[in-house]
This record gives sequence, structure tokens and C-alpha cells, in this order.
Amino acid sequence: MIKITLPLTEEAVKNLHAGDRVLLSGDIYTGRDAAHKRIVEAIRCGTTLPFPLQNSTVYYVGACPPKGDLATASCGPTTSFRMSPYAPTLIKNGQRGIIGKGSMSEEVRNALIEHTAVYFAAIGGAGGLYAQCVTDAEILAYEDLGTEAIRRFTVKDFPVVVAYDCHGKSVYE
Repeated sequence: MIKITLPLTEEAVKNLHAGDRVLLSGDIYTGRDAAHKRIVEAIRCGTTLPFPLQNSTVYYVGACPPKGDLATASCGPTTSFRMSPYAPTLIKNGQRGIIGKGSMSEEVRNALIEHTAVYFAAIGGAGGLYAQCVTDAEILAYEDLGTEAIRRFTVKDFPVVVAYDCHGKSVYE
């Protein structure tokens, strides 16, 4: 098991290989389709982004509200392919990591290689497990999107697997 403290660095990404099991600790940002569309539009217009993209890791999730002593009641990954139209733009602008489930487009894989980034797979149906790894959650932008608003999650030992590495390898092949 590889332990990584976020934000991701280029060196850390270069040392990861498809199939590696990783525990992430630090800040990740959440977002799905509608939020990604807004972020890409903000990049195109040159307006302020809701979080710094440089070396960031974005989790494709619609997080549930807090429950009891949990920062989020559940936060299981959503299907990543839906973010394929947006991911290359974010990666080109500094995003270093993606967390989601399932395969992504060839354009995303090429962007990961070109810009030294990584795609981590999370386990679908394990939202309760992942919620236990979230120590803090804060809405940063697009609150009107409800569960799909951009959030900053602080995570501890968040378990993922390298699905696509920056060397062109994939666990899906």
C-alpha cells in the first residue's frame, strides 16, 4: 500500500503504476458533470476558479449531507466517463489527479500522459466506507447544485487504485 499526502506532485505521479493500491490523505475537491461544465467555462472566460487547480485531485462524487459525527453521510464515486469532455481541460490547467469509477476516454488518457497526471479508481457501492475517511467537508462553490456542489474534502487514508497511470498503462486492459 502506497501512502500519499496531497497535493499530488509530478514526482509522486511518475512513481505510480496501474494497479498500485494507494491511501490518499489531504485535501481533495468534489464535482460532477454540471460543476465541471462551469469550471471549464470559467477557464475559457478567464474568471476565478472555485479552487486552485494546480496539483489538485478531483473526486467525481455527489456527496451526501453530514450525518451524526460524519462530515458526509456517504460519498461513493460516480461514473467517470461522463466527465471525459471536461477532464482534459482541467488536467491541461494543472489538475494532477482524478478519482472516480470505470473507464474514461482516450482523450483523458492522453492528457494524463502528456501532463503527468493520474486517474484513481474508487469502489462503487462503498460510499459509507469512503465517508469514514472524510474528516472535514466544506462547500466552496455552486451550492445551487446541491449534492453536486464543489466541496473541499479533507481525507485520511482514502483507499484507491491507480486505474490509469501517466505511463499509458490501465487496469482496464
